[in-house]
Amino acid sequence: MQQQIETARVQPEAGTGLARFLDACFLRQPDATPVWFMRQAGRCLAAYRELRKRYDILTMAKTPELCAQVTLMPVEQLGVDGAVLYADIMLPLEGMGISFEIEPDIGPIIHNPVRSMRDVDALRIIDPDEAVPFVMEAIRLVRGELAGKKAVIGFSGAPYTLACYMIEGRPSRDYGIAKSLMYGQPEVWHALMEKLTAVVTRYLLAQIRAGVDVVQLFDSWVGALSPGVYRRFVQPYNRRIFTAIKETGTPSIHFGTGTASLLEAMTEAGGDIISVDWRVDLDEAWARIGYERGIQGNLDPTLLLTPWETIEAGMRDVLRRANGRAGHIFNLGHGVLAPTSPDTLRRLVEAVHESTAR
Repeated sequence: MQQQIETARVQPEAGTGLARFLDACFLRQPDATPVWFMRQAGRCLAAYRELRKRYDILTMAKTPELCAQVTLMPVEQLGVDGAVLYADIMLPLEGMGISFEIEPDIGPIIHNPVRSMRDVDALRIIDPDEAVPFVMEAIRLVRGELAGKKAVIGFSGAPYTLACYMIEGRPSRDYGIAKSLMYGQPEVWHALMEKLTAVVTRYLLAQIRAGVDVVQLFDSWVGALSPGVYRRFVQPYNRRIFTAIKETGTPSIHFGTGTASLLEAMTEAGGDIISVDWRVDLDEAWARIGYERGIQGNLDPTLLLTPWETIEAGMRDVLRRANGRAGHIFNLGHGVLAPTSPDTLRRLVEAVHESTAR
C-alpha cells in the first residue's frame, strides 16, 4: 500500500500552488507563502448558495460530482493554493452505526448518542473504501481537474472531537456530558477512542491512496481540556494517527481551536504543521512549537468583515511574526464567516503572495 502511494507522487512543477504548499509542509523555502482558508468552499460563495437551494449538505457531500464542483469553486474564484475537500467530519460515522442529520446553522444532530459500553460495542470499524466510496471518488475527480497545479487537502475529525459529538448528541458549549463520561467512565471513553482511532486512521490513509497531497486532523473542540487531561485522554490516540500518516510520506496538519495551553502537548502528538488560532500570537506559538515544525494560521476570521486597511494590517502582522521562515501556511484561525466577501478573500490571497514573493 505504501509503495503504491509513494509511486504515485511526482515532483510538482515549480511555481504552482502544489509546489508552494509542499515546500511549506517540508520546511523548504517556497516561492511565496501558500494560502488557503478553512470553510473556503462554503456559504461566502454565491455559486455555493445557489447549489444549496437545490441540495442539502449531505447530498452534496455524498455526490462526487457535486462535491468536486464545490471543492474547486474557491480555487477558481479565490486563487488559493489548495483545494480542501467539501465534506463533513461526520461522514465516516454513519458506517459505524451512528444515525445523524445536519441542521443548518446548528450542526450535526446525533439520533443515537453513545453513552455506555454497550453503545461502544455496537459500533463498527469501517472499511472507508466501502463505507464512504463517494469521498474517494470526489478526491480522484478533484485531483484530475487540478492536474498537479494545486494541493488537494483531505481531512478527518479527530477522535476527541468526534467522540464529543457522539456522546453529546449535538454541538455543545461546555461538553459536560462528554467530559463527565471521560472522567467518570474512563473504560468506556478509552474503548470509544480506540474504535475512533482505528476508523480515523483508515479513513485518512484511504484519502491518501485516493490522491490527496496533505491531510488535516480537525480537533476543533480539544481546547476545552487542560494539558494534563489532554495527555491522558487524547494525546496517545492522535499520536497513533499521525504516526500512521507519516509512514506514507504525506504531510499532515494538526488543527485545534482555543489551544494556546495545549501547543506543546499537541506538538508531541504529531503533525508536520501545527495550526494555531488568533488567541495566541504566531511568533510566540512557533517558538513554543519548535522551528522543526511548520505553523498554519492565524488571522482572526472576523477581521475579514472590516475595511481593507484593517485586514491588510492584520495580514502584515501575521507575516511579520512568521518572519519569512520556511514552514508557514497562511490561513485563518478558524473558518471563513458566511458574510465574508469573496472579493476580500481574493485580494487577501493576492496580497499574501505579493508580500512574500521570493
